[in-house]
Amino acid sequence: MKKVKWGILSTAKIGTVKVIPAIQKAENCEVTAISSRSLEKAKYEAERLDIPKAYGSYEDMLADPEIDAIYNPLPNHLHVPFTLKALEAGKHVLCEKPISLDSKEAERFLAEVQKFPGLKVMEAFMYRFHPQWQKAKHLAQEETIGEVKTVSSFFSYFNADPDNIRNKEDIGGGAIMDIGCYCISFPRFIFEKEPKRVVGLIDRDPDMEIDRLTSGMLDFSDGITSTFTCSTQLMHFQRAEIHGTKGRIEIEIPVNAPPDEETRIHLCTEKGKETFTFPPVDQYTLQAEQFANAIINNLPVPNPLTDALGNMQVIDALFKSAAESKWVTL
Repeated sequence: MKKVKWGILSTAKIGTVKVIPAIQKAENCEVTAISSRSLEKAKYEAERLDIPKAYGSYEDMLADPEIDAIYNPLPNHLHVPFTLKALEAGKHVLCEKPISLDSKEAERFLAEVQKFPGLKVMEAFMYRFHPQWQKAKHLAQEETIGEVKTVSSFFSYFNADPDNIRNKEDIGGGAIMDIGCYCISFPRFIFEKEPKRVVGLIDRDPDMEIDRLTSGMLDFSDGITSTFTCSTQLMHFQRAEIHGTKGRIEIEIPVNAPPDEETRIHLCTEKGKETFTFPPVDQYTLQAEQFANAIINNLPVPNPLTDALGNMQVIDALFKSAAESKWVTL
């Protein structure tokens, strides 16, 4: 089998700790290079992770003709510019979420991507590849819990470090952009449709100005809704539930499913409670394998960029709703 040769943009922790080891486990992938603004950092991580090549600049790595695909885990404000640079260099790109800083940038980005029809680009919502979410979606679509009416979720952690990129408002920091984007993605994944209007409530950090506690309601019309709360300054916790007229589905660890432990979802109906247990699996590996398969066999990527744009449009509408204290129609 042909293997996709990967280059990694930056030594960001999500890459070095989670994504690179996961890609290295994929049968159709090979990590061949890593880059950093510091050659010393790149060489350190390359040696630690057994990556053959290290580059002291992103541009030098993009120019490497042996690299097929790029993983982009750069800070949010660099997602679009460096994904486009990678495309211009002839590379496929798996880009971390959120795809852009706002929907306007996403729209411009999608227009630019059309200039590279032979290259694959995908936003990295890895949770969708985990068997627990595949099972949850199947149960919902089979109406195991009756007519699905609402999805609720909660996602939080505590980080008040002003030097952390997640707390820098001007480069896309804050709760919605970092973790709330998952809560917005969940119902869109389950319902396979876009909300018609949203309302948001935001509490901002008085010094850093990022949204530190955000709640939202999404109205999908026809009596279908979703609610969520996310925070970067609460004790860490995550949970998602899918509610129907005859039952509900609870996903214990909807986002950060551990790659070395079993995961569980619970189906609760009038018949009682049934627990589905899934063996350890790395959702980042599954994501890399499916993206690489799309490259090798010239197939559509599992998560199209139109989905990424849809998520950004909801995020923008929630920010607008909170600022204007009203429902916002999409």
